[in-house]
Amino acid sequence: MANEVQLIYFNAGGGHRSAALALQEVIAQTHPDWAVTLVNLFEVIDSDRYYQKLTGFAPEDLYNMRLKRGWTRGLATELKLFQAMIRLTFPQLKKKMRSFWRNTQPQLVVSLVPNFNKVMYEALRDELPGVPYVTVLTDMADYPPNFWMEPNQAQHIICGTGFAASQAAGLGYDATAIIQTSGMILRPSFYRKPCVDKVSRYADWGLDPMRPTGLVLFGGHGSNEMLKIASSLPDQQLIFVAGHNSALAQKMAAQSSSGQHLVLGFTKDIDQLMQLSDYFVGKPGPGSLSEAVHMGLPVITFRNAATMPQERYNPTWVEENQLGKVIGAVSELPGAVDGVLSDLPRFKQHVQDINNQAVFEVVEALAKIRRR
Repeated sequence: MANEVQLIYFNAGGGHRSAALALQEVIAQTHPDWAVTLVNLFEVIDSDRYYQKLTGFAPEDLYNMRLKRGWTRGLATELKLFQAMIRLTFPQLKKKMRSFWRNTQPQLVVSLVPNFNKVMYEALRDELPGVPYVTVLTDMADYPPNFWMEPNQAQHIICGTGFAASQAAGLGYDATAIIQTSGMILRPSFYRKPCVDKVSRYADWGLDPMRPTGLVLFGGHGSNEMLKIASSLPDQQLIFVAGHNSALAQKMAAQSSSGQHLVLGFTKDIDQLMQLSDYFVGKPGPGSLSEAVHMGLPVITFRNAATMPQERYNPTWVEENQLGKVIGAVSELPGAVDGVLSDLPRFKQHVQDINNQAVFEVVEALAKIRRR
């Protein structure tokens, strides 16, 4: 059947699509007989581009623009408005999803998105009763109510932390329906860890391979916070990744008079950069924190008014597992870096204690669900 397994994602932020692609890659390796389709949810529920015609933006574009510019304050209020819009249009959304599933006839539906799990679950239940519906959290925790988890849904839910699993149990999910993995979904490339010649690479960059080096990363579009970080750490050897934000990369290159700061644009080799670094500095995104820890890097991250609501638990995860330092502002960064570097072996040991195999565990869980 052409659409046997559907992985539902959208492009608000990069984590949902990245998780879908990671699962698709592992499924292709371990279950080549599965027919997997990636489904962009907004192409189903807004196929005529009504929202884009009305506002000038695709539904996820405004969110991504705010991330790019660092305008994350107030997102909790916007989220409530967005959820209210979903409730208002619930019948129309459900009708579109039922029609989609009537035409595609999946045998398993896997949601990698928040906010829409009630309408998708109900549409699938009513149109194709008996087809399993699975939600895989790409955040470390739910942000209730009505974000990742919905009460009274006879579905499976896959959580990457014990805290998220406890949230699901608290909402009444059956214990057999809650599946806890060892972390967030990472791309398979993070498990290959090819041999990288640090001395040669650092020589190309003009950096000293004997000095501790921090990797500064704020998602695929960078952040203007990186300019402040560069100013606050003039004497630390740092690698900045500005991502797709070429304007930011140019500003940083112009600002940096120090040969100790390397500014890079977009790269697909984040895993190799992490192999070449000693610690990580960035926002508390579930993906970047998990990638850094998996690659052996202690982390320095932030908890403040700009922390996105769905990421507020993540600094607590860092603290509870003693994986690095959590600070409130860039002004605290010099002390945090000194603190991590002065106790680097201890932090590295705690980081190495985290053994994240989630992408493989999720695929194994999906295989068991399909066999039932």
